[in-house]
Amino acid sequence: MPVRPVSLTQYLVEKQREKGLIPAELRMLLEVIARTCKRIGIAVSKGALADCLGEAGSSNVQGESQKKLDVIANEALLEANEWGGNLAAMASEEMDHPYPIPNRYPKGEFLLLYDPLDGSSNIDVNVSVGTIFSVLRLPEGVKDPDETHFLQPGIRQVAAGYAVFGPSTLLVLTVGDGVACFTLDREPGAWMLTADRMRIPQSTREFAINASNARHWEAPVKRYIDELLAGKDGPRGVDFNMRWVASMVADVHRIMTRGGIFLYPRDNRDPSKPGKLRLLYEANPMSFLVEQAGGAATNGLQRIMEIVPSSLHQRVAVILGSKEEVERVAGYHSQ
Repeated sequence: MPVRPVSLTQYLVEKQREKGLIPAELRMLLEVIARTCKRIGIAVSKGALADCLGEAGSSNVQGESQKKLDVIANEALLEANEWGGNLAAMASEEMDHPYPIPNRYPKGEFLLLYDPLDGSSNIDVNVSVGTIFSVLRLPEGVKDPDETHFLQPGIRQVAAGYAVFGPSTLLVLTVGDGVACFTLDREPGAWMLTADRMRIPQSTREFAINASNARHWEAPVKRYIDELLAGKDGPRGVDFNMRWVASMVADVHRIMTRGGIFLYPRDNRDPSKPGKLRLLYEANPMSFLVEQAGGAATNGLQRIMEIVPSSLHQRVAVILGSKEEVERVAGYHSQ
């Protein structure tokens, strides 16, 4: 069904005025994030022309080497959001601790968490990367938020989204009333609605997983993937295709668009680690979006959005996408 030409601002104003779903402060915050994603997208598109490729010569809190664009994207989001009066604090995958709003600026009632550049290992080979973000309310009565105030389960998110920097630049957003996709019209620099009420098909024949880790998978995941690989001659009776970009925004957007299941499960390499992806910066916002589009998201044993975080950079196993497939994997774990 054709989508009427609606800008991001008009879309958010309608959510604010007609449905009363979001306050004006949240609308303004989301517009600032969207503008910053345009800025990050421009830096990504310039690549070597702006000396944006390669290593930054530093590491983040997880001990991972930072790319130059990791640092550029992180600083862009800090600078754009610190002075608007909508936020009380920010937390980033690239920073050890939360970033409080400087005292010289007014403070708002929201907390912003983000992965400034997801899939940055793909930057130098010109594969799609993106930005992921999540918005929480500051607990009532808190004046000076610290790390503990970010440790809220995903069900408390008031908004979440991601930008994809690919052949076209996209912004996919939810404020708890379905999922909308906006495409950046580069000439006027406007985000225009190109898909509303996105729905993930309940069944699928595509899956995304890093097959190089197969020898480390736990039994439920191995059983599930073996069934898919068996194709028509196996218990599922159909052929499945594997897709793996190694950029979560790209893999998840494919699922949002045409269905599928994405798995980054816990494995046996280090039993003390419950997974690879970060709960607050990646798993929660993506789970919110997927559920709003009719899909499901689990760590194998529990709905991701119901997990109560214990630390700012907590990791988690992630299995999300088409509902029927996610429920099947969860069933194998419960057995």
